[in-house]
Amino acid sequence: MYSAKVSIIINASIVNVWKTLTDPELVKQYLFGTKVSTDWKKGSQIKWTGIWNDKKYEDKGQIIEIVAEKLIICTYWSSMSGLEDKKENYTTVSYILDGQDGKVKLTIIQDNIKIKESKEHSENSWTMVGNSLKRVAESI
Repeated sequence: MYSAKVSIIINASIVNVWKTLTDPELVKQYLFGTKVSTDWKKGSQIKWTGIWNDKKYEDKGQIIEIVAEKLIICTYWSSMSGLEDKKENYTTVSYILDGQDGKVKLTIIQDNIKIKESKEHSENSWTMVGNSLKRVAESI
């Protein structure tokens, strides 16, 4: 199994970075128009829906751990992955925030990736998402 890991330094308060990660209107701005639905509580379901390359998608998972302004860990399955919706095809995505003095290091880790090409694809995607999230967080 492989893990994808990306870290981004964001010049914003940890409050603003957290808000960018969890506010559905801000998520849409950095995650390609994706609508996120959840109550942001441990054990709750989370869904990401939208359109990518003219195809509707509904990705989903469950929040495993959440600590305000520190950490979100959730399972993740993508309807675009071509993999069956079953437990062994879910990855785990962690968003780890470490901040001080108006700078926040956001680390995104995606575990349980089965093939190297998917790891590289995930790292490229998370880099794009992280840079977009940075722009949104620094503008609010």
